[in-house]
Amino acid sequence: MNRTILPALLLLAAGAVNLPAVAGSPVSDGSDSLNLVLDQVEIVANRATARTPVAFTNVGKRELLRNNDGRDMTYLLQMTPSVTTTSDAGAAVGYTSMRIRGTDGSRINVSANGVPINNPESHNVYWVNMPDLASSVGDVQIQRGAGTSANGAGAFGASVNMVTDAPSEDPYAELSGAYGAYATNRQTLRVGSGLLGERWSFDARLSHVGSAGYIERASSELWSYFGQAAYSSYDTNLRLLAFGGKERTYMAWDYASKEQMEEFGRRYNPCGEYTADDGERAYYPDQYDNYIQHHLQLLLNRRLGDSFRLNATLHLTCDDGYYDQYKTRRTLEEYGLSPYTGADGETVTKSDLIRLKNNENLFGGGQVTLNYLHGRWNAVGGAAFTAFRGHHFGQVKWVRNYVGPIDPLQRYYDNYGRKQDANFYVRANYQIDRSLSAYADLQYRHIHYTIRGASDNWDWNTGAPAALDVDRRWNFFNPKLGLNYTRGSHRAFASWAVAQKEPTRDNFTDGDPAHRPESERLNDFEAGYTFNHRVFTLGVNLYYMLYRDQLVATGELSDTGNPISVNVPDSYRAGIELQAALRPCRWFDWAFNMTLSRNRIKDFTEYIYEDEWTNPITIDRGDTPIAFSPDLIFSNSFNFSFLGADASLQSRYVGEQYMNNARSEEARLDSYFVTDLHLGYTFRHLHGIRELRIGLSVYNLFNEKYFSNGYAGAGYSVVDGEKVIYRYAGYAAQAPTHVMATATLRF
Repeated sequence: MNRTILPALLLLAAGAVNLPAVAGSPVSDGSDSLNLVLDQVEIVANRATARTPVAFTNVGKRELLRNNDGRDMTYLLQMTPSVTTTSDAGAAVGYTSMRIRGTDGSRINVSANGVPINNPESHNVYWVNMPDLASSVGDVQIQRGAGTSANGAGAFGASVNMVTDAPSEDPYAELSGAYGAYATNRQTLRVGSGLLGERWSFDARLSHVGSAGYIERASSELWSYFGQAAYSSYDTNLRLLAFGGKERTYMAWDYASKEQMEEFGRRYNPCGEYTADDGERAYYPDQYDNYIQHHLQLLLNRRLGDSFRLNATLHLTCDDGYYDQYKTRRTLEEYGLSPYTGADGETVTKSDLIRLKNNENLFGGGQVTLNYLHGRWNAVGGAAFTAFRGHHFGQVKWVRNYVGPIDPLQRYYDNYGRKQDANFYVRANYQIDRSLSAYADLQYRHIHYTIRGASDNWDWNTGAPAALDVDRRWNFFNPKLGLNYTRGSHRAFASWAVAQKEPTRDNFTDGDPAHRPESERLNDFEAGYTFNHRVFTLGVNLYYMLYRDQLVATGELSDTGNPISVNVPDSYRAGIELQAALRPCRWFDWAFNMTLSRNRIKDFTEYIYEDEWTNPITIDRGDTPIAFSPDLIFSNSFNFSFLGADASLQSRYVGEQYMNNARSEEARLDSYFVTDLHLGYTFRHLHGIRELRIGLSVYNLFNEKYFSNGYAGAGYSVVDGEKVIYRYAGYAAQAPTHVMATATLRF
């Protein structure tokens, strides 16, 4: 598809501040790969250390590789505090997502080497576009709450900061594979040159992941790559990175009602279903999402004397794709088609059709930071600028029994979104004495966002696609202040942070002038304590996240009939996160974390429409739970390692939650408890093979039948003059007991 390539822009500032590596989370996984120094990787500015007053957890390379059998990154992070995950296909491959402290992916800032990964319009990260990324990631840091200042989408629940693999000093080759239930499979080849001439190195990876999915027809065919060229000297590190993926995934995001599951089975998938000419149920074979995404990064890290470090980054992300979708009984007028006279002489205004919804994006920018580390001061100043262009258009591919001219793949909507984002910040940590330090982080962010063109929503008032004419600017000032106390095995901190977030694309395209979305504001108060000993670790973190004008679904519809999110004045998340770890001997350790929380919207009003379209009524629900926010989450892991053998028994409990904000029983997801068993053995130095590892994982060991996601809706009808409310819901069924086997050869 044609594009206009935006110039990559290098401005002042964005990037690097870390003390010499400290295993930084209240409960660290103990991986040696967490000990990053300047000679090994470029340090990115949004990383926290043990002296940063935020709640965070590090997941190291060893932990990622141990559990990597092709499942998405979201599932490799699911044992960290306050995390819940879901999979549309039910088997952790394909479309997956995670929530942290109940906040969805559009409110979680994700970066790779400090470069934003979130789509600038939707604010989401589509992990399916980056399959097997874990094979090229050195470590991940999850900061819960507002965290440190970051580039890209605002962190309203957490940030996920990934650092890709550092160049290897030694040459290597690695071949790994996995196969298991539902024809899930992974093949990965990794090679590296090692240091050439003591300065240059090259690394590459090629991966394939496939799955038939637990849900019917929810297949995935995923390809990905990673390439890196690096130059290193005493005072300079320069890396050119390219990574990306191609995916073809059969839709499974419509989910199924419990009534449908009772009739057709738990694996039933309504996507692509239609009634054939013979009256039988049939499925459209090409109901696929097709997408390609490429990331390019140029990273420079340079020492400027003993006290200064300069980091500069250029980055470019380009992606495009479409999904192919069969729709039943659609109004022809909405697709730019005229009604026609059928064979029976009746005027046909609705018919089955196939549509293509296309998206092309180009996102690029530059960032640079200057870090000062001397005496009692550790300070950084930085800035970043990004520019984005998104093109959205829809095409009609086919109409059942249509009489009249249809242009090949005629467009029925076409619009462009453009966004510029400038981000400036200064951050400093001052060591008051040997134990106590003060922290300040001041960020200014300017956003300019426009949308022009015709929407995919039909405006019945004008008899045309809804016109899009959005031109909005925001200026955010986000201060963060805190104190940190570290002495011996003890660490304590307290902090206050402000985060502000602009609305997403959908908040504009699904809205109307009467529902103008405004920005959201978070005041995040945190306090924590950690006791960290070689044998025993205990951590507790308290948080109170107070939202102003949070955008939530109330049941309201726009004038084009689309569900919209509305700014509600007051809502909050309050909780306590507990973590503990015990390592009484070298061959056994135990890790545990629990989150107890209360997540509420104050004075919530629900809107319900007659026949889900007209004459709304309102119901005052009082204080209600925020959707998809369980009050209790805990994870438990028993880990064994002895003479090359290792085993891990991992359990997760997620309390009940609601799929709407009205606390309706019909929209409830029941609690679930899932246990996985991982077994492995590593052979070393076998006839020229450096290492051979074989593994077996049994997922959902006790065969829990559970749902991890879904949707809910409501309407009312008038019966004998009385308004009768009805509700409905769809559920994301997850796979029962299933097995995956893995093997890895390293040379």
